Amino acid sequence: MNSDKIANMYDLGAEIEIGCEDAIVNGILQVPEQRQGLVLFAHGSGSSRWSPRNQYVARVLRDAGFATLLFDLLTREEEVEDQRTGRLRFDIELLARRLSGATRWCAGQKSLAGMRVGYFGASTGAAAALMAAAGAPELVAAIVSRGGRPDLAGAALAIVRAPTLLIVGGNDGPVMQLNREALDRLRIAEKQLVIVPGASHLFEERGALESVAGIARQWFLRYLPAAPHVWMPAAG
Repeated sequence: MNSDKIANMYDLGAEIEIGCEDAIVNGILQVPEQRQGLVLFAHGSGSSRWSPRNQYVARVLRDAGFATLLFDLLTREEEVEDQRTGRLRFDIELLARRLSGATRWCAGQKSLAGMRVGYFGASTGAAAALMAAAGAPELVAAIVSRGGRPDLAGAALAIVRAPTLLIVGGNDGPVMQLNREALDRLRIAEKQLVIVPGASHLFEERGALESVAGIARQWFLRYLPAAPHVWMPAAG
């Protein structure tokens, strides 16, 4: 689909096909009139572009003026295989390649040109976001992880250059510890771990996901627009 057709569908949310090096994946692109930057979503294990949690966060970001791209990291055939084996959802290198391919696709769209790019990753998607950002520091300006597994990014953590925010639920003990260890392995100055009190891994508690969306919005407002806002760190 060419840039002009995409532009005409922005208000409704464009169902698009994204050509990566090794596959074609499906996505939903939405661009508000005010354009503060572009955020690509890397969903978690066994999820898709229809993740209700990511859809909610994307709406909050669009209200703040960010374009959003939610897309499937796996093809339909791969999703069928993954439902059977659970193997591909933990293939972080594959997921990172898909995210990098989607980022390059966006960079090639005339209507998206010039936008600073951020990644929002959940669960294993957070590891893919960190690995993809490490491989293309010139393309990625900010990263937010929700209940993520940044530890799965391995050695890539040491070479990430984008400001990185890790958000974890206060009741998600094992993942919280993994995030603390990953934070220590990040060698950038602009990094933070924010704990949402009383929240579990999926942030299903009342107000938990709203907190995540608000914190992510503030981080992206700080690092994506040409004239960044003041970051208001949360306790944790």
